[in-house]
Order: sequence, then C-alpha cells, then structure tokens
Amino acid sequence: MPDDIRLSEVISALSYALDVTEGQPMGHAVRSCAIGMRVGEELGLGPVDRSSLFYALLLKDAGCSSNAAKVCALFGADDFEVKRDRKLVNHLDTAESLRYVVRNARPDGSPLARMKQLVTIVKSGAEGSRAITELRCERGADIARKIELSEDTAQAIRALDEHWDGQGYPDSLAGAAIPLLGRILCLAQTAEVFFAEDGLDGVLEVVEERRGTWFDPDLVDALRSTRHDDAFWSALAGSAPHAVVAAFEPEDRVLVADEDRLDRVAEAFAAIVDAKSPYTGRHSEGVARIAVSIGDVMGYRGRELNDLRRAALLHDIGKLGVSNLILDKPGMLDYAEWVQMRRHPELTARILERVTAFRPLADVASAHHERLDGRGYHRGLGAEQLNTTARILAVADVCEALSADRPYRDAMPREKMLGIMRDDAGPGLCPECFQALELSLELGTATLLPPASRAASPLA
Repeated sequence: MPDDIRLSEVISALSYALDVTEGQPMGHAVRSCAIGMRVGEELGLGPVDRSSLFYALLLKDAGCSSNAAKVCALFGADDFEVKRDRKLVNHLDTAESLRYVVRNARPDGSPLARMKQLVTIVKSGAEGSRAITELRCERGADIARKIELSEDTAQAIRALDEHWDGQGYPDSLAGAAIPLLGRILCLAQTAEVFFAEDGLDGVLEVVEERRGTWFDPDLVDALRSTRHDDAFWSALAGSAPHAVVAAFEPEDRVLVADEDRLDRVAEAFAAIVDAKSPYTGRHSEGVARIAVSIGDVMGYRGRELNDLRRAALLHDIGKLGVSNLILDKPGMLDYAEWVQMRRHPELTARILERVTAFRPLADVASAHHERLDGRGYHRGLGAEQLNTTARILAVADVCEALSADRPYRDAMPREKMLGIMRDDAGPGLCPECFQALELSLELGTATLLPPASRAASPLA
C-alpha cells in the first residue's frame, strides 16, 4: 500500500457515511468543511488552527450515531427524518420548535399514539435535549482523539452545538467562552444545510437572522464577505465537493495515513457503527476478533490477517444508513423493512469504494451476508464467487450475532449457537471456516463477550 495516502482523503471519503447517519445528503460534511475553511481563510487563521479546523469539520458528525436510538425512541419516528428536519429549525423560536415536535412525534401513529408521544417529548424537556446533544458531542470528540487528532479538533467537535448567546448545548457556553473552531463548525454546518435547501440567498438570510444569537457576529461577517466569490459557491454546488475541500488542507500540515493510523481509523469507524444501536455495542470489534482467530487457524499471516481484521471492523458501516426503527424493532421486520435492511451491505461497498486505502476490502466486507448456496444478499453470490476471506467473515458475523442480545431475542448459549451454525455449514456457511471457528473456541483464541459487556465500550 502506498505510504503517502493523506489522512484527509480517508476521512473525507468516510465522512459520507456520517452524512447518511445524520439524515443529510452525501457530501454534507465535505461541503461544510469547505464553507468553514473559507471562513477561516477570511479570518486569517494560521496553519495549525486551519489543520485542526479542517479535521473537526470533516468529523463534526462522528458522534451522531450514538444518539440515534435515543432520538428514535423519544420521537417514535425515523431518526433520519427527525434529525434532518431538526437542522432546519430555530429552536429559539417557540412556535417553530413546537411545530417541529408536533410534526415529528410518531407521524404514522394514531391520534392517541401521537398524543402519548408528545407527552413523552414534553416530559423530557430541555434536559432531555441537552443529554442527547451531550452524548453526541462527547462521542464525536472521543472519535477524534481515537484517531489521534489534536485536542483543538476534539474540543471544536464537542462545542459544535454551542450558540453565541449561551442558549446552545451541551454546556450553555456563550461568546468567546466557546472555542473559536467550535463557533466556525456551528456556522458552517448550518450554512451548508440552508445552501443545499435554498442556495446562497438562503444561507445569507439565515446567518443574518441568527447573527448574535446562534452565531458569532464576526464569523457571520466573514461568511458574508464571500458572497461575491462565485467560483467558490458554484464549485460547492457541483458534483465533486470533495475536490473543492481538498484545496483547503494546509500543505505544510498534511497528515499521512500510515498503517497504524489506518488501523485506528477502522477502529474508530467500527465504534461509530456499533454505537448506532444498543444491541450492537461491540459487534464489529467482536466480529474482527473472531475473524482474526479463524484466519490464524487457517494459516493467515501478516497482510492477509490485517486486511481481514479491517474488513471485519468495517463490514457493517452500511448499517449507518438503516433507521433505528428497523435496527431496534422488537418484532419481525415486514417486507419493506426487510428490503431496507438488506441494502446495508450494498452501502458498505459504496462507502468503502470511496476510500483508496480501503477499496480492496469493499467486496469482501460487503459479502458478509452472502451464502455458499447463493441465497444470501445483497448480490446473491455463490460458492464459486466467495473467497476464503469472505467466508471467514460470514462465519464470524453469524457467530457474534447469535451470541449477542437482539431486540427480538436473547443471546444464545454457546452450544446452541454452534448447533445452529453446524446445521448451516455446507448450504450456507463454509464448513472449513466453521471448523476453524470451533477449534479457535476450543483453543481460547476466539472468545465471546458476555452480552451485557458489549454495550460497555466507552464509544458504544
């Protein structure tokens, strides 16, 4: 693998997964990054601050998966729809906030069900909103630290939803007490949402309206000074926003994604994926551990073993595009829900194919629900099309899933789990890989976490 891959290339490509999780169109984070960096340029930020700002903007939504289940449960609604609508609402306007709540409280429910949901939302109050925002901001900052980015980057992400007048979350910081980079993040993400909705005129209108309440007046002035930069705004509206943002990375502060850092990125995004549902607190980590144990038994070494681990860590990244109404449903999925669930491997492939460093893993990682008999998904591949790595990953995924709690069943005891897998070895699962799993369990190289400990991860 080339040793000159920029970390920015990896993060900007993976940020498209965060866009999906936050209910935004793909490209939201990179467009926000371009806007924020353009503001930083107007302010004359130095290279150190620009580098910290650059990564904070790309990773501003790194914690967004951690509150998805809570948002879904609070509103009884699709977390993507609730979050998408929230970005357009001025919560300081009581009437506007009330309309938002009424609009999103169990929208498909009966009048009685919607009324009960409204009561639940009202009871949660401002403190409920604060707790949900704090969870997101804390986890986002932790992700930045996990990738070993600067503390200024982490603190900017944590301050994403603070407002100039002190009415933001999670700490109600006001004015200059909010880190400057955090103030830029807040302005840039709002500007991008309204740019996508109403173009530059919509941006200028909303930032002026919220000048001195949401936003630092000096930052609004800096943003407004770019209104005649037609080349910038036209390029931002085009089909390649990632090309626009690449030009803003300080050339004298370029970070390289070496092998160790790529491992940390894979681990960080695995944590983002697992945080999406309380039932998958450490699923990706568990699948990676089991897959590596199977691979070791089957003679994998060095690069092969490392690629297997990364594919396992990232195999479910497409689940960031599945609503928690589906992921956490306590009963059986209906046909439409099942169609949505079956699309997550396809999204895994689409996301990983964007990342040069992870592109070779895309086919294997997205094949974790394929079966030897061709009855799996999303491509319906058969035995002749599934290499050993894909087969190992499928066995590891089933093993971890069956031994974990799910919304519709409790975790299975080890012997019951192995019995189910043994029956499926041949038609569905690879018999050799399953035998390697059994041996690794006997040797103790593959260990299954108790269900209760899977949600104990600090990033879960």
